[in-house]
Amino acid sequence: MHFISPTRGKLETEEMCDDIGKFVSQHPRDRFRLIIGTDSQPGKATCFVTAIIVHREGKGARFYYRRTYDKTPFTLRHRIFEEASRSLEMAGHIIQYLSSMLPEMTIEIHVDIGEKGRTRDLIQQVVQMINLSGFAARVKPFSYGATKVADRFTK
Repeated sequence: MHFISPTRGKLETEEMCDDIGKFVSQHPRDRFRLIIGTDSQPGKATCFVTAIIVHREGKGARFYYRRTYDKTPFTLRHRIFEEASRSLEMAGHIIQYLSSMLPEMTIEIHVDIGEKGRTRDLIQQVVQMINLSGFAARVKPFSYGATKVADRFTK
């Protein structure tokens, strides 16, 4: 599976994880959060973009993204759960690579749902699904990994 880095270009999963590890190790006194968020855009095929952001708290971030397409017709509810599932799946892949390098890193899953709009009825279920998987869930307006970064690359 490959990812795109605006600064490094196309990277395989292992290369991306090595890049994350190097970035974190260059700043040993700083705090980091690993943020994973997925957004989608319906069309002839639904475009899903998963973003992986390494947030160096108070000092910026580095990010990577992966774009895939699915021809399955999705309802809004199904699409939101698919986005959350893709983020959780990505978190599982990344943990395999990073657990030995970065055992203390906080991982957050950002979802494109919020109190306003048609997705408000899904908040409790989606957040519970993520929390039961062992990750912290963030919703709008705090879910910039999905609502800003991933969303930017779905269009």
